[in-house]
Amino acid sequence: MFSAPNSYNEKVRSWDVIIVGGGIIGLSLSLSLRKRGLRVLVVERSEPGHEASSAAAGMLADCMLETPRALQPLASASARMYPDFVHELQDESGEDVDLRDQGTIVFPPSNQVCERPSFDGERLLPQPLFDLEPGLTDPGHLALFLKERSVDPRALVHAAIKAAKHRGVDVASGTRVNELLFTQGRCVGIKTEKTTYSGGSVVNCAGAWAGEVSPFPIPTRPVKGQMLCVIDPSRDLLRHVVRSPEVYLVPRSDGRIVIGATIEHVGFDKRTDPDTIQRLHQAAIRIFPSLKRTLVHDAWAGLRPGTPDDLPILGQCDAPGYFVATGHYRDGILLAPITAHLVARLVTGQATDYNLSAFAPARFLALKRA
Repeated sequence: MFSAPNSYNEKVRSWDVIIVGGGIIGLSLSLSLRKRGLRVLVVERSEPGHEASSAAAGMLADCMLETPRALQPLASASARMYPDFVHELQDESGEDVDLRDQGTIVFPPSNQVCERPSFDGERLLPQPLFDLEPGLTDPGHLALFLKERSVDPRALVHAAIKAAKHRGVDVASGTRVNELLFTQGRCVGIKTEKTTYSGGSVVNCAGAWAGEVSPFPIPTRPVKGQMLCVIDPSRDLLRHVVRSPEVYLVPRSDGRIVIGATIEHVGFDKRTDPDTIQRLHQAAIRIFPSLKRTLVHDAWAGLRPGTPDDLPILGQCDAPGYFVATGHYRDGILLAPITAHLVARLVTGQATDYNLSAFAPARFLALKRA
């Protein structure tokens, strides 16, 4: 793991960009900025990648029925970027991130299909359900097949950390950012519990903790998700991602099957509840009975960074030199490539490929003033 720059260097060094938060969003952005030749420091309150990024399921669900319409163009663009994104990470890190492209079987509520006219007959299952996944219970209603991918988030984050190290990104771990530093109204650094760091720009990628950085009110909130995983020794019990209104199943190539997840508004509590984990396990067994013979290998909870309108916060705040890239809620893994691309362009003063007005930090300041 990286260590923080030593105290002597802290006094004399400065970075072009300081990134607050070392999850997949912050790490991906650091790589994109380094490719542009900028000196980058990532400051992480715990250990890089150990919060929401590692707790995610890894569904690259750009066709997800729950995706807000305003976010759909970015979700689709990021999904298209994923093969190259993964190839680059694997090449620079030497790690396999288990990118799978077998697709997803979805059992959606009928009202969601009616609300999304794009889900026409071409998206219905192309063959009988049991030919795709013989172990699935017949739901007795419409099923869809989506050409989506999935990835192992823990492996992805591990590869991103090694790639960042390879690229020369500096990382300070185990230090909480308390406030921003300003000179003549411009953000020029950060103050942590231990020291200060100076830089040309600062990007807040702190996820559910983004609102703890003073003085700008970033309205992120933690949304807890409890999950579990079981192990199939044969490694081929389940081939596709499966999503139903009650539960989702995400297979890994090593035989693990991730089952999730809850949506809980309980603050920063990451404890798991045995009854909740059992409920998720039983819900998975109902749609895939062969899971009866698997044992729970692990259970955990993560804190997704939610926002009042369930959209990310992307862009520059009122102060020059201060940017925000957070609030990705359930789509942080999926949106990492496009977020890195867009925010790197913003930080370097370039025009973006997409209209980001729906995600601008100013939308919350306007509400507050009103």
